[in-house]
Amino acid sequence: MRALTIASILALTAVAGIGQAEAKGCLKGAVVGGVAGHMVGHGAAGAAAGCAIGHHRANKASTNTAPTSTGSTTTTSR
Repeated sequence: MRALTIASILALTAVAGIGQAEAKGCLKGAVVGGVAGHMVGHGAAGAAAGCAIGHHRANKASTNTAPTSTGSTTTTSR
C-alpha cells in the first residue's frame, strides 16, 4: 500500500510539473477519480488515474475539433 501511495504521489508530481497548458482535464479527472477511489479505499490512486484519464480525454477532444473533409470532388470533361 505504501508503494502505491508513493507511486501515486510521484505520478501527480510529474503531471504537475508539465505545466498548466498540459494539465487540461487533469483537475476534473483527479477530483472524480479521487472521489471514486476514496469510496473503495484508494483515493490517491484514483486521483492519479483520474488525472491521467481526464488529460487523455481532453487531448482527444481537442484534436477532434478540426473539421475534416472526406467528400470527393468530381470533375466532368466535355
